[in-house]
Amino acid sequence: MLSRLRDLERRTRPRDPAFAAALARRWAGLPDVVKTPGQVLGRFAAGCEGTHGVFPACNLACTPCYHSRDANRVRVDGAHTREQVEAQMALLERERGPRAHAQLIGGEVTLLPPDDHAATLLIMRRHGREPMSMTHGDVDEEYLERLVLGPDGRRRLRRVSFAAHFDMMMFGRRGIPRPPDEAALHPYRRRFAEMFARLRRRHGVRSFLAHNMTVTPANVEQIPEVVREVARMGYGMLSFQPAAYVGDERRWRESYRGGDVGPDAVWAQIERGVGRPLDHHVFENGDVRCNRTAYGFYLGERWHPFLDGDDARDLATRDAFFRHLSGVGFGGTPPAVLAAKLVRLAVGRPRVVGIALAWLVRTVRRVGVGALLRHRPRPVTFVMHQFMDAADVAPAWDLVQRGITSDDPGVRATQERLAACHYAMAHPEDGTLVPACVQHGVLDPAENAQLKVLLPMPSVRRG
Repeated sequence: MLSRLRDLERRTRPRDPAFAAALARRWAGLPDVVKTPGQVLGRFAAGCEGTHGVFPACNLACTPCYHSRDANRVRVDGAHTREQVEAQMALLERERGPRAHAQLIGGEVTLLPPDDHAATLLIMRRHGREPMSMTHGDVDEEYLERLVLGPDGRRRLRRVSFAAHFDMMMFGRRGIPRPPDEAALHPYRRRFAEMFARLRRRHGVRSFLAHNMTVTPANVEQIPEVVREVARMGYGMLSFQPAAYVGDERRWRESYRGGDVGPDAVWAQIERGVGRPLDHHVFENGDVRCNRTAYGFYLGERWHPFLDGDDARDLATRDAFFRHLSGVGFGGTPPAVLAAKLVRLAVGRPRVVGIALAWLVRTVRRVGVGALLRHRPRPVTFVMHQFMDAADVAPAWDLVQRGITSDDPGVRATQERLAACHYAMAHPEDGTLVPACVQHGVLDPAENAQLKVLLPMPSVRRG
């Protein structure tokens, strides 16, 4: 009993020393250009994480496709996935601390047998990761039930997170193999979200859903309509990614530079859909040349930010948030443990309670009591990720590996973005972490060529 009490006391300490140390290392490694008042990395989070080389195959054809030429020549193998994810998560836990959000990503996650998929998610949770499965969304409800329920029919996953990618450049989706526009995909987006609502009703499985969309000149002007419709469907995050020249060049069937699909233009289209400006400097996740984020919630049809960047009191609340909650470790922490941490924090620092209450009063006044009485708040985060072209990443990464900072402004900017990357992938074979743009633009081709030999597709006998 005494041992259990000591363990409980340790687990519910507000500040996790290992996580705090990981944050300090992350902050020290950031370039000065991103050490802004709103920077999240090194203060609240070490960043997001992702898997690689675990199941590169996919059963849709997309333009663009970020997978290498050999991705679909690799067999999906559950044992390989579990083994690799175990090793990668162990390294991430050592280097990035005991708590983080991590994406189970490669090709199409639902090509994994449900039992292997569930076992992999549990591996990630054992390493303190809150996993998110990345899918194209062309998924059967039976698969999801087999994922969350064990062979005995009992619930084995109490919560799941999925990011579903829908856009009109994805070909081969059942029922709509060649979408004419983004609006034609709305029934499929809605169907995906509704499956998880039914999982909650039938089995008590909670979920968080993100919606991803690649942006090209062909669909950039359709973003506002996508925002207006998809924000109603139950997704907690809407993420838009301007296309980059990464992966299989055979799938680069159009120019991604024609029209205006730069970060400012894409963000402006998101703002048009939301119906108000989105301040992406209140919280910054890495380099704003790569990531823009706006956190808030809907009341009815109106979206409101959690913090107003034009209100000095809200910015002071943000600064207090970083100061007092740094090292707590929200991602991957069980809700009951997190609640205990926050209670202990409030007891030890009662000023935090006053700051939180003052923010709550301001927010209620800002959105209106009437709106709160009429509508239930729906948290929705808007994100834009700007990946870099492989041709830009390769020379910059080569210089980074040699410890050289380029004199060329363009190459140096790429190096800065890589150093501030919010999204890391682990290489247990040499103990290193690499930015996602390096993984996809530089390392994936050779890695998938090796996997093609290690996990060859089964041959088909004829006759």
